[in-house]
Amino acid sequence: MATFNIYCDESCHLENDHQKVMVLGALTCPQDSSRIIARQIKTIKKAHGLSRDFEIKWTKVSPAKVDFYMDLLKFFYSEPQLTFRAVIIPDKTRLRHNDFNHDHDTWYYKMYFTLIKVLLNHHDHYCIYLDIKDSRSGPKVKKLRDFLSNNDDSQPKIIERLHTIRSHEAEQMQLADLLIGCILAANRNENTMSSAKETLVKAMRKLSGHYLNESTLVHEKKVNLFRWEAAEILHE
Repeated sequence: MATFNIYCDESCHLENDHQKVMVLGALTCPQDSSRIIARQIKTIKKAHGLSRDFEIKWTKVSPAKVDFYMDLLKFFYSEPQLTFRAVIIPDKTRLRHNDFNHDHDTWYYKMYFTLIKVLLNHHDHYCIYLDIKDSRSGPKVKKLRDFLSNNDDSQPKIIERLHTIRSHEAEQMQLADLLIGCILAANRNENTMSSAKETLVKAMRKLSGHYLNESTLVHEKKVNLFRWEAAEILHE
């Protein structure tokens, strides 16, 4: 029986943020390898003249640091202990929550369950870390734990820990932010994307062998993508 760490983050998840595309992502690694992997990421920072405490973020991608972020992408793909899954919601502005007797928060937890459920194996244990976004992080953890328990009574037995951390506390959480940013940008198809970010999206497409805007095969391990379409959109 092994224990895995799952680092979860999301982008453009708020209901009224005027953003169409939403992405939830989860980076997974064996717990007994987590410290080694964190040290390797810090070594990449040092090689590029950055502080070990420099926080990796998609919003920080710039031409001056594009080589650094490229090396992080290459590291992810070369490290067999790391895997990534993302759920892509192409247009959350078209959702009609009232028609399905729930609100945006309930739907949000359903999406998190969709993200996490395929990562769990009943023979292993898991520590799930969520990035702290705001003052609602505490209730968010409780609701997600309740949602996981209500949908699968085995979850409390295999989930050893479910709590929030700040992204600067975990290199893997920062790496998850970078991968989520690439997926988000690939699904926006914006002409206004910076040249540095466009370079990284193209690199991730090449390294993954996927265009990053469609579902992969369900059993794909390294980068597993699920493009979620709402029932109200499918039935239009």
